[in-house]
Amino acid sequence: MFTGIIEERGIIADIAFSSTSAKIKVICKIVKEDVKIGDSIAVNGICLTVTDLAKDAFFADISEETLKISTAKHFKRGLIVNLERAVRLNDRLSGHIVTGHVDTCGDVILKRENKDFCVFTVSIEDKKMLKYVIQKGSIAIDGISLTINEIVDNNIRLNIIPHTLKNTNLEFLKVGDKVNLEFDIIGKYIERLLEFKNQERGITEDLLIRSGFMGGILK
Repeated sequence: MFTGIIEERGIIADIAFSSTSAKIKVICKIVKEDVKIGDSIAVNGICLTVTDLAKDAFFADISEETLKISTAKHFKRGLIVNLERAVRLNDRLSGHIVTGHVDTCGDVILKRENKDFCVFTVSIEDKKMLKYVIQKGSIAIDGISLTINEIVDNNIRLNIIPHTLKNTNLEFLKVGDKVNLEFDIIGKYIERLLEFKNQERGITEDLLIRSGFMGGILK
């Protein structure tokens, strides 16, 4: 689990694609300090398992499903990526609960720097995901915990403060770039619980009466 508070920006030093997966090497400093093989690191919001370590880098494998659903298929050498180690139980949750499991991708359709902040507008590719988007709610974009300021159709607007801009890959993103999106997990759990609650009701007498299959009991 992660918080969406980026610890540092890393650089993809090497990436090798196969027909179904990829192997990646990421140059970093901070996130490697106390990481061991088997630990999780979020790379642009994608939870990856460390498979090997070097003096100034870590290695990870990227699965077929991850390549299919995220921007990992567009990773290349020299790309600057956001990095965050898995949260400790005694850490402050400064962002929000982020799993590192990307839901879909989005497209940057506007980037405008104002005096006090930078405005980003991101278009959500999969419109079915819009049910998880709420104004003033949280969203992870490339692993960054951000607040949704406005929703227009399938676009979301975000105001990015200078600190976030200068310490994440948002500084280098441009219109037309794709980003990873992960929606708030709380909404997903609520949706799933409601599905089971509806199923547990089953076919009841009240349901049959309301559906016109039988009449009510005369009193």
